Amino acid sequence: MNEISEVKLIFIYNADAGGFFTGIKDTLHKTFRKSTYQCNLCAVTFGAFGMKKEWKRYVNNLDAPVEFFKKDKFKFEFLHKDEFEDKYLIEDAKFPSAYIMKKNKLELFISQEEMNVVKSIEDLKKIIDERLPKAL
Repeated sequence: MNEISEVKLIFIYNADAGGFFTGIKDTLHKTFRKSTYQCNLCAVTFGAFGMKKEWKRYVNNLDAPVEFFKKDKFKFEFLHKDEFEDKYLIEDAKFPSAYIMKKNKLELFISQEEMNVVKSIEDLKKIIDERLPKAL
């Protein structure tokens, strides 16, 4: 198995998993009250009708597997903070953020502070493109 196949990126939204109505509430909140919406990762990568095409294309073309855990119809799913907390024992984890799993060791990849200043998919891609080769 090569190094790249042993690496997993995990992106975590600052939101708990929920059903249909939670999704509608989040969409309305990020659309009409952007200044009070607490998940910049969602605001940047999702639109009113789901994952933005530019982000989905980028993720699909990454050289490392990207794991998303949001029970919907996408090939990739996003992990909500409650799902992350259930699966991984990380003290003081802050969201939104991204972690990298290498050889069964989880490390912070993009901090909450960094994620919250991202203004566009291009900004997020730039961070990933700069860090991923160094992390492999």
